Amino acid sequence: MSYFISSTLLFLAAILIIYWIHNQYQLDIVITPADPPAADSPLISICIPARNEEHNIRKCVESVLGQDYPNIEVIVLDDRSTDATLVQLNEIASRDSRLHPIHGLDLPSGWAGKPHALFQASAAAQGEWLCFVDADTFLAPRAISACCATALETRADLLTTMNEQILGTFWEKVVMPLVMTALSVGFSPRKVNDPNSRAAIANGQFIMIRRTVYDAIGGHEKVKDQIVEDKAISEQVKWNGYRLIVADGMQVIRTRMYTSLPAMWEGWTKNIYLGLRDHPAMLMLGAFGAALALLAALFLPIWPLLGVNGYIHGGGWQAIVVVIQSFTVWAWLIYFRVRVARGMHISAWYALTTPLGAGVFAAMMLTSAWKVLSGQGVTWRGRKYHTK
Repeated sequence: MSYFISSTLLFLAAILIIYWIHNQYQLDIVITPADPPAADSPLISICIPARNEEHNIRKCVESVLGQDYPNIEVIVLDDRSTDATLVQLNEIASRDSRLHPIHGLDLPSGWAGKPHALFQASAAAQGEWLCFVDADTFLAPRAISACCATALETRADLLTTMNEQILGTFWEKVVMPLVMTALSVGFSPRKVNDPNSRAAIANGQFIMIRRTVYDAIGGHEKVKDQIVEDKAISEQVKWNGYRLIVADGMQVIRTRMYTSLPAMWEGWTKNIYLGLRDHPAMLMLGAFGAALALLAALFLPIWPLLGVNGYIHGGGWQAIVVVIQSFTVWAWLIYFRVRVARGMHISAWYALTTPLGAGVFAAMMLTSAWKVLSGQGVTWRGRKYHTK
């Protein structure tokens, strides 16, 4: 009887939690391809930080130079790369005068790498709008025109986008959908877009910001020690009374964040670590998220087996109900994970890998929490960052 009662309570909680988790990603503003504006449109400076990006930089820069927006300049800050990044940039620049490669300076004390790179790039920019694009992000030809139109329509001072994620390997398809769902729970787009809410977040893969606003908030110098500089910039914008908009940019922007499990592990443990470190209250949310992930990874696969075992040992109708409850939760979860998989353009069969992905995500959460509590740092792009 106690097992039946526990199973019933877990069943009800699981149904509600699964529904709630999968209904937080509410991107009401959708960027759609737009015709290019007039030739005398404001200059947009597209700033790209690049550190050892020889595998991405050509595709990224050429996608930016291929924009139909009539008035752009492209500034790429080579952040002390030791590969062929700068060689590729110089070759492209020899063919297109709109591209301006800059050799980055040594990292000063007190600065994180990416804020320093974007600080240098923005100092060389002349545009009325600054557009920060990561080197692993690729724009459709109408992306800048579409984003500019959306920014003007929504009266945004900072416009950022959630992009289509390119998922190539098995582990990307297993882990990334779970991570993106977790992010939607932590940061509701509707709250971010609500000027009366303090919720603020930006996606550093693509950010457009008015130059006057960027200067008014102190630019990247204001957040010079922040590795998650995109969120820090968004907070400065919104908390100083400017308009922050997050939109669905999946029709015009694509990103390939990671290409292997080790790369994902390094990148996401870094991001989770910094979120927990800079916002101690997030430790509780992180613990809750890790607990849910562990529950999905460890208990869901054996729940129906426990019911079957109970029936074999005389559990009667109560054991049958436990089996029905477990399979109902499984069906409910798979239904939502299939929707996520289709939205991320991967096979619906990856919904069945949810326990595996949840286990990896839980491990990343717990590793990051341990690094915060123990005072350890993280390594990113060959640089070590410690707890404040």
